[in-house]
Amino acid sequence: MNNQVSSTDAMQENTITMNRLLVLAELFLPTKGGTAVWAAEVYRRLGGKEIHIVTANVPGAAEVDAVHPNSIHRIDLRRVPWLRPESLAMYVRLFFMSLWLALSHRFDAIHAFRALPEGLAAWAVARLTLRPVVIYAHGEELTTWGKGGKYKAMRFALRHADRVIANSEFTRNELINMDIHPERITLIYPGVDVERFRPRLPCDDLKRHIGLAPGEKLILSVGRLSRRKGFDHVIQALPALAKAGLGVQYALIGIGEDHDYLLNLARENGVSERVHLLGHVSPEDLPRWYNACDIFAMPNREINGDTEGFGMVFIEAAACGKPAIAGLAGGTGSAVIDGETGLRVAGDSPSKVAQALYKLFVDDELIRRLSSAGQARALQNFSWDAVARKTKELRP
Repeated sequence: MNNQVSSTDAMQENTITMNRLLVLAELFLPTKGGTAVWAAEVYRRLGGKEIHIVTANVPGAAEVDAVHPNSIHRIDLRRVPWLRPESLAMYVRLFFMSLWLALSHRFDAIHAFRALPEGLAAWAVARLTLRPVVIYAHGEELTTWGKGGKYKAMRFALRHADRVIANSEFTRNELINMDIHPERITLIYPGVDVERFRPRLPCDDLKRHIGLAPGEKLILSVGRLSRRKGFDHVIQALPALAKAGLGVQYALIGIGEDHDYLLNLARENGVSERVHLLGHVSPEDLPRWYNACDIFAMPNREINGDTEGFGMVFIEAAACGKPAIAGLAGGTGSAVIDGETGLRVAGDSPSKVAQALYKLFVDDELIRRLSSAGQARALQNFSWDAVARKTKELRP
């Protein structure tokens, strides 16, 4: 374990009630994505204005800040192309705003939602103000940043944190491989709004929108349209399902670099009329799309170290009472328990994906069992209230 300053050691020996927090989170609402939602949902449950959040100034921020219970501080965190490194100005602004807040308030701890850029700035401020620092690790960054300067800076921040939050067992194991002491790692899964994502929401209009005929089944995927998500292999599975006599359509929600690739793949496989790329959907419609589907699928795979750290979409589907198909790569085993809340398959094999889909579509009892267990697990372990309780119990 790394040597810590003596005042921090003393703090670790005492029980700390962390009500006054400084939180560094570049990604925060209204920015889309699981990390932004996680930061907003957890800390609103941990306190009010005594929790200060430093984040990026983005379009639509004023509307979010007006109703959020925490104290939000927006700064310009854009990269500057002519600087070397481009992120230098961002680090400087993040550091000085956080230091000013830490000197003018007596925080119990400093939380950083990622190792870079937030974690490095949080560590520096924490050491200057003799506060403990907590850094979140999400998984993907641990396996995709190579071994260069960026990786070394991330590893430094994580190794010098008083507490590291891992979002899955996979992430925890990767942290241990980076020589982070296991005793300083706390496992906290991401959460889901179980009031918003719930079963029995009206969705017949969505089914009509894509022309889903009575008796046809619907597969749903939600996420960035990137190769590692495995959406291409779901498309390649559709001809086999049709050949087996199953009427199946496929809806994808999300945007990304694979949009044209997926459209072309659907044409090449003769299933263009069955594949619906929906792009962004409204926040109100997203839970209804989960309700509209029969199976949620994201058979992810690892590509050049890029992998899925957890997969909050699996929990959203489970909260809506839908079974999921996940890949074997990354941390999805924390989100989908194979044979209990869904199926995990080799995401790099279109035939294995097709077999898993067929297995579920022909066994209504299996779907009911997986759906029931998945929803119960989501309610018990993944509500934002449960995540907030675990975060409140942290002892740096």
